[in-house]
Amino acid sequence: MRRLTSRACWSFLVVLGQICVTYATPQVTCGSVIKLQHANTGVNLHSHEISYGSGSGQQSVTGYTGGDDANDYWAVRGVQVDSCHQGTPLSSGNKVKLYHTSTQKWLHSHLFPSPLTNNQEISAFGNAHSSDTGDIWVLEWDKSKSTWEQDQPIRFKHQDTGSYLSSHSKKFNRPITGQQEVCAKAKSKDANWLATEGVYFPPQKD
Repeated sequence: MRRLTSRACWSFLVVLGQICVTYATPQVTCGSVIKLQHANTGVNLHSHEISYGSGSGQQSVTGYTGGDDANDYWAVRGVQVDSCHQGTPLSSGNKVKLYHTSTQKWLHSHLFPSPLTNNQEISAFGNAHSSDTGDIWVLEWDKSKSTWEQDQPIRFKHQDTGSYLSSHSKKFNRPITGQQEVCAKAKSKDANWLATEGVYFPPQKD
């Protein structure tokens, strides 16, 4: 699938009588539906209707490299229904929820151990009308950019526990053979993610 980005904003640069069109880097705003790629290993944040066989028994969340897969898409939502209108720019320190569009559950964490490394389990939980504070993530990145942009390294800090969404090279066996564990743990190089393919809504001013 080709990368879908917003092309609503651009600037024109006139050089030696020629017009060059330079597109702005798309911003990840409220309502964007994106893939999140783990910066270190290249896997996409993924979920599916397969539950963990241990821990919470909730729907599993993994890292996946299987190409164009609808189970890799996550919608960026606000903590409250009306707190993050479509196109609202997002800054470091903002709180969001990530909604798995295929299975209609929220990216979630809690104090159950992750199955492969005994870090903190990441699951998909609830539904469009059922959510709790375990679904809330604080956006965090180095302050060189004021808003979240495509292909920009970013961290997701879990509000309830202070741990960071992470992955590593350890892989599952059946029934999800070859998929990578996603967990939460202390901030490290394993906690960086990039927004890649997706539907990006242009920033809206108040």
